Amino acid sequence: MGIFLRVLEGVAGGMLVFLVLVDIFNGVVVPRPTARSTLISRWTIRPGWRLWRAVGTRAKSVNKRESMLGVFAPAILVILLLVWIVVEAVGFGLLVHALRQNFTPAPGILGSLYVAAASLFGLGQGAYLPSGRAARLVGPAINATGLGTVALVITYLFSLYGSFQRREVLVVTLDARAGAPPSGVTLIETHAQYQMLDLLPQLFHEWEHWAAEVLDSHLAYPILTYFRSSHDNESWISALGAVLDASTLVISTIDGIPVGPAKMMHSMGAHLVEDLAYRFGADSAAAVWVERQEFDDARGRLAAVGIALRDADESWERFSRMRMQYASRLNDMAQLWATPPAQWIGDRSVIDQRHARRMPALAEAPAEVAAKP
Repeated sequence: MGIFLRVLEGVAGGMLVFLVLVDIFNGVVVPRPTARSTLISRWTIRPGWRLWRAVGTRAKSVNKRESMLGVFAPAILVILLLVWIVVEAVGFGLLVHALRQNFTPAPGILGSLYVAAASLFGLGQGAYLPSGRAARLVGPAINATGLGTVALVITYLFSLYGSFQRREVLVVTLDARAGAPPSGVTLIETHAQYQMLDLLPQLFHEWEHWAAEVLDSHLAYPILTYFRSSHDNESWISALGAVLDASTLVISTIDGIPVGPAKMMHSMGAHLVEDLAYRFGADSAAAVWVERQEFDDARGRLAAVGIALRDADESWERFSRMRMQYASRLNDMAQLWATPPAQWIGDRSVIDQRHARRMPALAEAPAEVAAKP
């Protein structure tokens, strides 16, 4: 019976260590989303965010709300790393305890945890000396696992913060061009006011590459989606929405600006929204409409700064169809990550219901973009 319990204890310890190593491998080493979420990260990050978000969104002031929500990603990252280390220490502690007869003197459960923790951090210990072959093999294995975990964690942190900083560069530069919170209408309006409309294609080109990099990095390291901007009223989600709305307006409504870069940005941005929304379950079928009056107001602002516009009815229909490709998913993402509200992104349930009653035919229209230049 004693041998059976020791074997069971050793198997349980080995499974705990294996669980951590698989989690680290899938979350840190594999540079793409894995087929199945690993248990420790899944049980730590998403439930933690739901609880943190529920508390943070109750804050009365915007500053307190953003400060509270902004702490989550660094905090949960530290907690996740601690969970990895603690589970490894417990797993190896059970393994050492199963092999306690190979040590002199034989350690109890606390002594086994001490041996595992000391070996994991490479500190060494002289209280319990390995006297059997199995114990001499376990010690170096614990040392190697601890060294590998530390090395991978350091690499992980550098990758995360490098990707975060690259993401935020364009988000911050959009502040002066599109306002805070950002708006696609303001973005085009500002370029027209400063006679910079010829620079819009280059901006769309830069944001196309930004969207591709964010798609790659945020699918590989999902925790990046929880890192919030350090600047007030800014968010990578609302910035993406503003540039997508601007590209949609250029394609559907505005004359005189090359539509090629806008189409490439629209396609890449919609791809980013679709993949991330699917990955995080923010993919409802609810339509998010822009009211016709809002669209006409936007046209009026653009016309006031000298921008040539296409036919209003044709532009409205095409704009609505194009925006259907990303609007509902983007809105779900904004709600999931409690993004500061921006133009055309937020709780629009009242407008949606009124609009759906007035335009049922458009609600059933396909999402493809018309192939007109």
